[in-house]
Amino acid sequence: MAKKTKHNSAVLELLDYLFEGAALLPMPLETPYAHMRRLRSWHPGDGPKIIWNLKKSGLVSVSEQNNRKFVKLTKKGELKILMSKAAWQSSGKWDGRWRLIMFDIPEGSRKQRNLLRQLLKRAGFVMLQGSVFVSPHELNRQAVEYLKQTGLIEFVRMMRVDEMDDDRKLRKRFGLK
Repeated sequence: MAKKTKHNSAVLELLDYLFEGAALLPMPLETPYAHMRRLRSWHPGDGPKIIWNLKKSGLVSVSEQNNRKFVKLTKKGELKILMSKAAWQSSGKWDGRWRLIMFDIPEGSRKQRNLLRQLLKRAGFVMLQGSVFVSPHELNRQAVEYLKQTGLIEFVRMMRVDEMDDDRKLRKRFGLK
């Protein structure tokens, strides 16, 4: 499950605020009690503060046209959402192949390298060596899209490996037979 960060929850709060009309309606199959409980935790006055915080952190931009304000995700905001969607999702039964991801990012891009490590861990990969990660599952589309949009894809090599010399610890780590 993806780790919930301050920015991820703020984006969700922003979406709730922007779609306040829809948020006030009962959800499908929601009981009246659950609907009332959900409405009690929703505070429409928090919207401007949420937008201000997102703008301050560079995740959204606010523009005004014809006395109406528009909120738009910035490139940084789009990348943050892609990163949050990159969480691992099981693709079913293991096919017996390991997915290896190796990268060599220059020292000057240490922040990008750390973001890549964070992305791979979120996607369910474990570190085999410093810049080598392994998983029995493929990297999802959102994670690959993040790599493409940030330009990190040129420093990354992805492989599917049929066998490994001693994968007992990895099998145990992922709960595989």
